[in-house]
Amino acid sequence: MLFNSFDFLYFFLIVTTAYFALPHKYRWILLLLSSCYFYMAFVPIYILILFGTIIIDYLAGILIEKQVSRPQKGHARFFLIVSLVANIGILAIFKYYNFFIDNTHILFQSIGLSNQLPYLDILLPIGLSFHTFQAMSYTIEVYRGNQKAEKHFGIYALYVMFYPQLVAGPIERPQQILHQFYEKKSFDYERVKSGLLLMLVGFFKKLVIADRLAIIVNPIFNDAQSFPTSSLWLAAVCFSFQIYCDFSGYSDIAIGSARVMGFDLMKNFNQPYLSKSVSEFWKRWHMSLSTWFRDYVYIPLGGNRVAVPRWVFNIFLVFVLSGLWHGANWTFLIWGALHGFYLIIGYVFKSNTERYFHAIKLSKYGGLLTIWNITVTFFLVTIAWVFFRANNLNEAFYFLKHMFLLNFAVKLPGSLMYILITLTFVVMMESIHLVQRRVNLEAWLSHQHLLLRWVVYYTIVFIILYFGAFDKVQFIYFQF
Repeated sequence: MLFNSFDFLYFFLIVTTAYFALPHKYRWILLLLSSCYFYMAFVPIYILILFGTIIIDYLAGILIEKQVSRPQKGHARFFLIVSLVANIGILAIFKYYNFFIDNTHILFQSIGLSNQLPYLDILLPIGLSFHTFQAMSYTIEVYRGNQKAEKHFGIYALYVMFYPQLVAGPIERPQQILHQFYEKKSFDYERVKSGLLLMLVGFFKKLVIADRLAIIVNPIFNDAQSFPTSSLWLAAVCFSFQIYCDFSGYSDIAIGSARVMGFDLMKNFNQPYLSKSVSEFWKRWHMSLSTWFRDYVYIPLGGNRVAVPRWVFNIFLVFVLSGLWHGANWTFLIWGALHGFYLIIGYVFKSNTERYFHAIKLSKYGGLLTIWNITVTFFLVTIAWVFFRANNLNEAFYFLKHMFLLNFAVKLPGSLMYILITLTFVVMMESIHLVQRRVNLEAWLSHQHLLLRWVVYYTIVFIILYFGAFDKVQFIYFQF
C-alpha cells in the first residue's frame, strides 16, 4: 500500500478513527493488525519472513538480558550473534545472493572456470533493510544494557512493524519508541493538526515535486546517449531534488501519521542541500541511518579516536557499507565510497582550504563563503547521485563523461512549460527552507488568523490536486 494513494488515505482515516475510539488496552492489537494488513498489501507471503525474525529477536532479547548482568557475558554475546546472523543472513539471501553469484561468475570466467551456483528467482521483501536494522538495534541495545528486554511479544512485534515507518523508516531505536506503545494517547487537536500538516507537506514533496521530476529524469538517465550535455546536467540536478523530495516526503508522511496518533518518530531530514560541507550533509540526510552506522559500526571501530590511517579505514568502510545497504549493485558501492572519499579529502585539506580563503580575503565575506560552500557541496553530492541513479556502471561513467563535454545543444525530455513549473516548485521549497532557518513557520502559522491558516491549507491541497502526478509511483527507498 503506497502512501501516495487514496487506498492509504482510507486506511489511515479508518485506523486513526478506530485507534481513538478503542480503549487504550486494545490499541496495540489494532495497530499490530493494521500494520500486518499494510505490509501484506505488497507481497502477503513475506510477512512470514518478518514474523520469523521477530520471533528470533524477541527470544534473543530475553535470553541476552538474563545473561548480560552475569560476570561472564559469553552466553549473552552468543545470543546476540545468533540474532545478528539471522537478520543479516536473511538480508544477504534476499538482497545480495544474486549479486554475489553474478560477481563470482565473472571471477570464475576470468580464470577459465564455470560457476555452477544457481540464481534465486525471488523478489526482495519491501523495506527489508529498514526493519532489519531496526530489529538489530534492539538486540544490540539490550546487550549493551541500554534497553530492557521487551516481554510483551505483541508490543515487540509492533516495534518492528509499526506501519508508518515499517517500509522506509525512520529507523527507530528501542529507547525512543517502545515505551510510547504503553503510554495512553488522548486526542489532541493541536498535535493532530501538526501531524496532518506535516503529512500534507510530505504529499506535496512526493506528488508535486518528486514524481513530476521523475518524468524529466527517467527519459534522460534511461537513454543518455540521445541527450546532449545540458540535458544530462538537468537530469542530474533534478534527480538530486527528486530523491530528496521522494524520501523526505515519505518521512514527513510517516512522522506526521504517527504524530496524529500521539507517537513521536525521529526527524530524518534537516534541509540537507543547505549544507556547507559533505560532513554536514550527512548530519542532515537520512539521519536515522547515518546515526545507526555511527553508533553501531563507526564508534565500535574506534571512530575518530584512533590514528589517522585507521580513521580513514573506518570512514571508508562505513560509507562502503552504507552504499551496500542501499542496493546490491556496484553503482551503490561506488556512491558510498565516493562520499567516504569526499569526507577524507575534506579532512586532509581543511586547514589548507581555510588558509586559502583567508589569503584571498573570502573569509571576510561570510555570506559569499557560505554560498560557495553550499554550491560546492551540492555539486559533489549531485555527481555522486549519478552513480546512485544509473542502472549500471557503464551508464554512470558515460553519463559523467558527457556531462563535462563542450556540447551546447539543447534537447528537453518534455515541454518547456512543464519543466519550468516543476523547477519553480523546487525553488519555492528551497526558499521556504531558507526562511525556516530563522523562523519556525509552523509555529508562526499557528498564531495567525484562522482565515489565513485555512487559506494556506487549501492552497497546498489545491496545488497537490492540480499539479500532482497521481501515477502511484513507488517511493525510491521502498526498494531498499
